[in-house]
Amino acid sequence: MLSVALLSKWHVHAKDYAREAREHPEIEIKLVWDEVPERGREWAGELGVPFEPQLERVLADPQIDGVIIAAPTSMHKKIMLQAAAHGKHIFSEKVMALTTEDCEAIFRAADVHQVHIMLALKRLCDPYYLYAQQLLDQGFIGKLNLVRCRLAHGGGLPREGQPYGELPLHFYDPEQSGGGALIDLGAHPIYLVNRLAGPASGLYARLSRSIRREVDDNSVVLLDYDSGALGIIEAGFVSQNSFQLELHGTEGILLIEKGSVRVRSRHLHGNEWVLPQELPDPLPSPMAQWVNLIVRGEEPSITREDMLRLTQINQAAIRSQLEGCRVQL
Repeated sequence: MLSVALLSKWHVHAKDYAREAREHPEIEIKLVWDEVPERGREWAGELGVPFEPQLERVLADPQIDGVIIAAPTSMHKKIMLQAAAHGKHIFSEKVMALTTEDCEAIFRAADVHQVHIMLALKRLCDPYYLYAQQLLDQGFIGKLNLVRCRLAHGGGLPREGQPYGELPLHFYDPEQSGGGALIDLGAHPIYLVNRLAGPASGLYARLSRSIRREVDDNSVVLLDYDSGALGIIEAGFVSQNSFQLELHGTEGILLIEKGSVRVRSRHLHGNEWVLPQELPDPLPSPMAQWVNLIVRGEEPSITREDMLRLTQINQAAIRSQLEGCRVQL
């Protein structure tokens, strides 16, 4: 049994991680800590576990094997380094940290103290991504020349009585979040496109503040990849819910929109559009992979490269926006 502490309810997915942890047969939630004590006490009460106001006491507790982090993004590095120093395994909301240098420091600390790190890159486990990767690997797309991925919702649209929309106000604090739509929602398109297209060589980003002035709420990144493919990443808090993943290549096209998947390839059914009847089974969730790695030594499908390159793209996109130029990677 893996005994864990929940570290902060800052992120909107904190409740999801707590729910998954409670439902996992090999995880037991022992403690809650939060940088906002009132919020933490309330959450601990809901979960029926103690609240500990001192992070150092949580991490020094020999009964705690690992931590699940949903704290402000700006706090990730400090918390992870402290957790690693105490030998605690780490599961965290994306992104890992705000710079690649910070990510590398965290990896070094994890190696020194022999702890395992997992990031919640959940869409790498989904059937539609696995199907896209399978088609690409089997040559049905041919040479990939463009990947586009869009993920957006209207959580930042003002509503009556909710001037900041449905998102918590602290999501718009750049000191805590490190950014807006791209760093949070855009993380999913970033790591998906990275996986499909390979290492990026450069990018140009436009991080628009279309409604709110504090952080970007409608963003696009255009990437060049070493493979020769172009990548288009889109993320927004101020439009209707949407998800699209497109692969365009010399031999075929794959179009995915929410639950709809269709493919056209020179190698399938006379180059006519096909609706696949069956998708691959999903992989275990990031949290399940984390447990399997700690308990059984099973290598996860989500890698350190996925985590590092996610931060790399975000860091370069912010620089591109500030300098108004293409950034070479």
